[in-house]
Amino acid sequence: MGKIKVLVVDDQEVLAKEICGILETDPCLEVVGIAGDGLEAVACLEKNVADVVLLDIRMPNMNGVVATQRIKTEYPDTKVVILTTFDDSDYILNAINNGASGYLLKDISATSLINAVKNAHEGDTILPAKIARRIASAAKDVAADREIKMKRAFGMSDREVEIALMLYEGFTNRQISAALKLTEGTTRNYISAIYIKTGSENRQDAMRAIGRIL
Repeated sequence: MGKIKVLVVDDQEVLAKEICGILETDPCLEVVGIAGDGLEAVACLEKNVADVVLLDIRMPNMNGVVATQRIKTEYPDTKVVILTTFDDSDYILNAINNGASGYLLKDISATSLINAVKNAHEGDTILPAKIARRIASAAKDVAADREIKMKRAFGMSDREVEIALMLYEGFTNRQISAALKLTEGTTRNYISAIYIKTGSENRQDAMRAIGRIL
């Protein structure tokens, strides 16, 4: 089995070289390049495809979120691991959606960094507890924001909002009933009320009306 090829992407040159030095202490890893931003990273991959890209998230020209999307589109087998700091929740959520395999804090130990690269290459998701908590908190904020928008737009009750969002996500009446422990008749009554409040005649109309608000 050949070495795991790693591309290091960080606009702080000293830090990038320090990361490379750590990685090269392991005989299973080979650093195939250093890039200063997302554009350089894509250019490097055109010349030498890496197995794992260690990618800073805040960079000039092309940040880590956009770079992740480009890399995963053009090189779907390449694993992208984000290097992040504590205040990057929004960036991290976007990177998740764009296909990032993991997230490392920049104060990670040398051994943990090496193991994280190997684990990412094997297909594991790398997610430190501190980052997981931030993601969960950010996701909760997004959910709360959606609920507030629904209540303001349509004057729905808490239960109606809950069912309306499930309806919007494509759940069937039976699935909604099972998830919320309601009878199907009760679920139908709630959905009828949702149709009235959203000015809709059917499920598709309601989904479009809800989508416009969200």
